[in-house]
Amino acid sequence: MGLRCSLTNYGLLRRFTALPILLASVSFHAFGADICAPTDIHGPYGFQLAGTTTISGSETPIAAVGRLVFDGKSSISGVSSVNFNGLFLGNPTTGTYEIQTDCTITLNLQDTSGAFQHFSGKAAPGGNRVVIQQSDPGTGERGLMVRSADGCNAAGFRGQYSFSVSASATPLATEGSKGSGSAKALVLADGNGNLTVTHGNAKTSGTYTVDSDCFVQLDFGLADGDSSSLMKLRGMLVNGGKEMLAIETDPGQVAAVRFSQ
Repeated sequence: MGLRCSLTNYGLLRRFTALPILLASVSFHAFGADICAPTDIHGPYGFQLAGTTTISGSETPIAAVGRLVFDGKSSISGVSSVNFNGLFLGNPTTGTYEIQTDCTITLNLQDTSGAFQHFSGKAAPGGNRVVIQQSDPGTGERGLMVRSADGCNAAGFRGQYSFSVSASATPLATEGSKGSGSAKALVLADGNGNLTVTHGNAKTSGTYTVDSDCFVQLDFGLADGDSSSLMKLRGMLVNGGKEMLAIETDPGQVAAVRFSQ
């Protein structure tokens, strides 16, 4: 989940900066001087991180999405999926957390390699949304966690959503790849696994499946007849199905995606 990809055995990654398009509105102090209870953070949350790593000497794109479950006391369990420069991997994680009365929160996460990463953040009163940043030396990425549900199905993703994506091509991109950039569209989900996507004057279709743990797999295009616009996404339904945090799984492109009603 973090700079060193604590949730996915990416111990080599250390420098990670957030993509401005999707994360510019997420401020570490976004919720001001608020009051929280120790039990405000509990149950499952979806998270998303996106940015670049410079450990190799040049900027390399990375995006992560996953699910963390807080036990309401001090323990965390979960799983994440990460697209690192076209390499798509996933891994479980465990850890501990603590929330203070001023809604500040700390998280200590350990991946299956045994490496620990440390995060600090700020929760909204009630704990439904949390902005986080990694606090280890040499790191500075920020991300967002939003409360999810204990279980989901296809009907939980239904209605019209605003869709935004910010992407970077990887060395695995083929000729005709979408390349780097951003896009916005409207996505209509029918609650039964079918999508209609409106992007500019183009209208295309797609499909999706929702797993019981609220992970979603999506496959659709942004332009009629253009194979380079096809997108395969993995996301997490959050906020009662009103939002989805997702990343692209295509090895040719790293993309962070948001759906919101």
